[in-house]
Amino acid sequence: MTKEIEINLLVILILSRGKCGLSRCISCYLVSMAAADLTVIVTAVILDRIVTLYFINIFINSVTMCGLGDCLTHAATDCSVWFTVTFTFDRFVAICCQKLKTNYCTARTAAVVLGTVSVLSCLKNIPWYFRYQVNYFFSIPVYCMVRFSYYTSPLWKAFDYFHRALTPLLPFVLILLLNALTVRHILLASRVRRGLRGERDRENHKDTEMENRRKSIVLLFSISASFILLWMIQAVSTIHERIVFNHVTDLIFGNHLPGGLEYIGPILQLLSSCSNTCIYVLTQTKVRQEIKNVLTYPFVLIVQLVK
Repeated sequence: MTKEIEINLLVILILSRGKCGLSRCISCYLVSMAAADLTVIVTAVILDRIVTLYFINIFINSVTMCGLGDCLTHAATDCSVWFTVTFTFDRFVAICCQKLKTNYCTARTAAVVLGTVSVLSCLKNIPWYFRYQVNYFFSIPVYCMVRFSYYTSPLWKAFDYFHRALTPLLPFVLILLLNALTVRHILLASRVRRGLRGERDRENHKDTEMENRRKSIVLLFSISASFILLWMIQAVSTIHERIVFNHVTDLIFGNHLPGGLEYIGPILQLLSSCSNTCIYVLTQTKVRQEIKNVLTYPFVLIVQLVK
């Protein structure tokens, strides 16, 4: 887990320097996505799993810690997911909507969009704080558990439907739709561009515009495909849990997905918080070069001092 945190911090540092050949708008989105992924690791794994399980006695009110951990985990996850959606939409505008591109695809607009998403994600997940109640053993608070009303109350059920629709079902639909429209536009534009370029020009000269567009598409599709694949099982589990069965029957009769998929889904979901970092490294040549420079700099410095 320490390695994932270090790698995310390294990528955030490198992208923030602005020396990777990416526009300020793209860099803003990628830095925010990496920061959100790092926050998911800290909240979902360290705070929500490790701290609440092994260090709960150091807190006066365990319900406060459980609720706070739940709120922060869901907010960080929402930010990570919806930052991916906003980045996908930004690339869709940049490629398919040339008139809107000048005003929308800017670092200032990206900052406003990302800030709005962050605030809305935090506000939307406040109810999770009130999901827990404390259990007592001879008047001594022992541990916190989910309120039974969470499984039976119509209000909680409505909120849970709303939450699961926003993350990850709606992002699934939006990403697939935006990518389909982007691919359609690129195929049409490439066909027209090849028709406008002469046969000799096409053979002897590289199309710089199409080459830059190809690199942008590789990054976009890699991030989108990673999100869809790693969240797929969690989405199936979500649909199964709320449509096929309900919480109460799950608790009483033990209705679960086969093969432990209900456990694999959250694991892959947390893994998606590290996948974007790998994508940056694998798809962007200058990012790989910057990471290499950072890692080799101490050794270069030692050699220079020795000389």
